[in-house]
Amino acid sequence: MALTPKLVLRQSQSLVMTPQLMQAIKLLQLSNLDLTAYVENELEQNPLLERLDGPDGPAEAPEPQERSDEALPADAEDWGEQAGARSDIETPLDTDFGNVFPDDPPQAAELPATAPASEPGDWSGHGPGGAMSGEGADIEAYVAERATLSDHLGRQLALAGVDPAGRLIGLHLIDLIDAAGYLREPIETVAERLGAAPEEVERVLGVIQTFEPTGIGARSLQECLAIQLRERDRFDPAMQALIANLELVARRDMAALRRLCGVDDEDLLDMFAELRSLDPKPGHAFGSEIVQPVTPDVTVRAAPDGSWIIELVADALPRVLVNQTYYAKVVKTAKNETEKTFLTECLQTANWLTRSLEQRARTILKVSTEIVRQQDGFLTHGVAHLKPLNLRTIADAIGMHESTVSRVTANKYLATPRGVFELKYFFTAAIASADGGDAHSAEAVRHRIRAMIDSESPDDVLSDDTIVKRLHDGGVEIARRTVAKYRESLRIPSSVQRRREKQGAARAG
Repeated sequence: MALTPKLVLRQSQSLVMTPQLMQAIKLLQLSNLDLTAYVENELEQNPLLERLDGPDGPAEAPEPQERSDEALPADAEDWGEQAGARSDIETPLDTDFGNVFPDDPPQAAELPATAPASEPGDWSGHGPGGAMSGEGADIEAYVAERATLSDHLGRQLALAGVDPAGRLIGLHLIDLIDAAGYLREPIETVAERLGAAPEEVERVLGVIQTFEPTGIGARSLQECLAIQLRERDRFDPAMQALIANLELVARRDMAALRRLCGVDDEDLLDMFAELRSLDPKPGHAFGSEIVQPVTPDVTVRAAPDGSWIIELVADALPRVLVNQTYYAKVVKTAKNETEKTFLTECLQTANWLTRSLEQRARTILKVSTEIVRQQDGFLTHGVAHLKPLNLRTIADAIGMHESTVSRVTANKYLATPRGVFELKYFFTAAIASADGGDAHSAEAVRHRIRAMIDSESPDDVLSDDTIVKRLHDGGVEIARRTVAKYRESLRIPSSVQRRREKQGAARAG
């Protein structure tokens, strides 16, 4: 058979993703903080976008109305000829694209390099403190800075009365102390780097170890606990033996510890109690970063008729609008095709962003509503009634793809009367029922295991086999290894360790 080149006409179908569709899909999986940062970036780059989130917003901007999760009709808005292809924006997002996106999403066109300058002496566009109009005074500028661990130790070093060379060594050691309060680098390495004697570095480290919080600058857990015990004048020979054998403490080998420490059961339990009162990570009292509280995206509250009211949190959704008036004004003054092209691209990007934010909000509300409907038992009666749930169940119920539900539930939080939960919390594995009834949620089974162990007595500590039998009697078909896995995930010791602890606590009491 001869190989010859030839032209062949072939017809095929393929899915082409426009940049707008790719960005719309990516917006689904952004948290509210990431989404706010993204919108802020677009507001800086696009002169046709305006913020609509407070009293400083445009006076002529209409108040956003609460929308249902119903899709808008096709003729709900007139985007105009300059807005770009409507199908590029409204292409359904419930398609599995493998969650693969470019690292750098396409951005709107840059603003012109030159902007109209204000007249000299004209401060009408400025607010308090020189801020531009639309920006209030920066309250964060007046908030006291939170002291870091390094700052706290540095202030104590300045008052410690060490010589200049020792102060230099001390500042270097403080920089090497990690967030937990430990010095991980060997003294010899530090001494070689600074050109100092190891004994001098050891001496300065001893000074730092007298600072607050107690236990700072330790090189190991044993040293950290020993520093705190010396501060309390409780580092006697028995406690030294206990600190030197922390691996036996972790295994709760009471017999070996009694022999090594030379104490009886009562004294050993007292030593255990004192050990638990120490701080193994003293540096964590001075976090270098302020932890941001979780802001829910959706709230759920009970209605008078017993149903649930699901609402989007307005503060978690950045709101923007397109300034069509400004566009109509500046497009008439465009001097060349470059300026007209820039304004057209800005209008297309602005229309796409407002549409995508609206579609994102509707999708989140639709998914959250179905999750609340599926987990009504949890909201009414608690975690013991949490149903097993997977992405396919929600996707089939609302007519979307599983990948869309996965993106929507990522980094989104639901505020319920029982607390704030990530949407992914409600998706748990199913455990078969022993009597052929409805399956049980893995999270609900974990809750039942913890409740059983919390209610056990020192004389009747439940083994994993006993827990399996009780769960089977309660209609849960579960294996012993699964119970052991759930118990370990809850950080609950084995029955042997629990029996030792509870019997020792009973004798001490």
